[in-house]
Amino acid sequence: MTATPWPAPFAATPLDATVTVPASKSLTNRYLVLAALAEGPSRLRAPLHSRDSALMIAALRALGAGIEAVDGDGDFGPDLLVTPIDTAAALADGTAVDCGLAGTVMRFVPPIAALLNGAVAFDGDPAARVRPMGAVVDALMGLNVAVTGDGVAEGFLPFTVHGAGEVAGGRLVVDASGSSQFVSALLLVGARFTNGLHLEHVGKPVPSLDHIAMTVEVLRSLGVRVDDSVPNHWHVSPGPISSFDRIMEQDLSNAGPFLAAALATRGTVRIRNWPAETTQVGTRWQEILSQFGASVTLNDGVLSVTGGTEIHGVELADTSELAPTVAALCALASGPSTLSGIAHLRGHETDRLAALVAEINALGGNAVETHDGLTITPAPLHGGLFHSYEDHRMATAGAIIGLAVEGVQVEDIATTAKTMPEFPELWASMIGQTAAVEA
Repeated sequence: MTATPWPAPFAATPLDATVTVPASKSLTNRYLVLAALAEGPSRLRAPLHSRDSALMIAALRALGAGIEAVDGDGDFGPDLLVTPIDTAAALADGTAVDCGLAGTVMRFVPPIAALLNGAVAFDGDPAARVRPMGAVVDALMGLNVAVTGDGVAEGFLPFTVHGAGEVAGGRLVVDASGSSQFVSALLLVGARFTNGLHLEHVGKPVPSLDHIAMTVEVLRSLGVRVDDSVPNHWHVSPGPISSFDRIMEQDLSNAGPFLAAALATRGTVRIRNWPAETTQVGTRWQEILSQFGASVTLNDGVLSVTGGTEIHGVELADTSELAPTVAALCALASGPSTLSGIAHLRGHETDRLAALVAEINALGGNAVETHDGLTITPAPLHGGLFHSYEDHRMATAGAIIGLAVEGVQVEDIATTAKTMPEFPELWASMIGQTAAVEA
């Protein structure tokens, strides 16, 4: 059944809005994994509740973790109490994990399965079967873990991991140039390997190094010793993972479309609870939006962005998961823009580079795909259908353009439930907060 297109709200006047967004998917899913491997029960306060986090919860439960929702103080759902997996227990026959379209599930969970006694089958949505998984499969085999199934030869889902109850670990060489998640997946479990882990990357540069830095910082905060002093080498010492009681930061990447709305409408948008220090890649919005010509301030935990009289063209490198939002602003800019260092986006929920070019150009824009990014030249835009490709960040990119271009419709806005189920309601609430217009 085809979803009814969502009429993207057009903002006839500048916004003057204050928004709170849900928790970080990247942090929620990392802490869920570590809670499942910790030495005692843990509590995640104000975690993300979305399709990606629900898939992670279901996956960890399938492997034996106890995860219970309990009342908390968050605006977007309950806290989570996690009882770790008993890695000595035998898995039930037929244990399976549905990865959906969640990269963190399909990359982070198979190495956990390698620590257990029994076989775990992994599969996901049809689009998940074309997301790169070869580095994870090769790494597990390099650790003497048996992996079988139809996807093994080509490095895709589906496959089955046959755990033997322990992994010796030691030195492992991988090519993680396709995704930083390949490195994070192994670092998250390295402390539970008998001999720890010395992970070495060889090949083209690893993209999205910010996400690896996040993984390292989370591990260190739970008592795991990680040495990343030598580029492309990570040493994880064997040892326990401390249990914890933590508040999850809000998702700064998902805050991006709301902040971009300030530029698209020449208004002001404020995001509450912005951390003073963070490992999230979304902290770069302060720098990025300033280059677009916005005024950006951070005071008392509130990030305020005010759009200028026009959106400047930019030259930006390695914008990672922020790129679809950045590209939407580039399509509305008064000057040409170049985005580079994002070739890895071809292996995300969809080929984001091809998708952005197709959808911007379908609305009258002028976007061209390069070997590692995009060039976007100013052109008059018009209304039309903006396809989402089952990709939450494509859907929100269409919503941003729709603020400034009348008649834009977004196909399947519900795909934003992957990381932000409340997006349509939060967007409508923001649009309702407009600046006073002088008579």
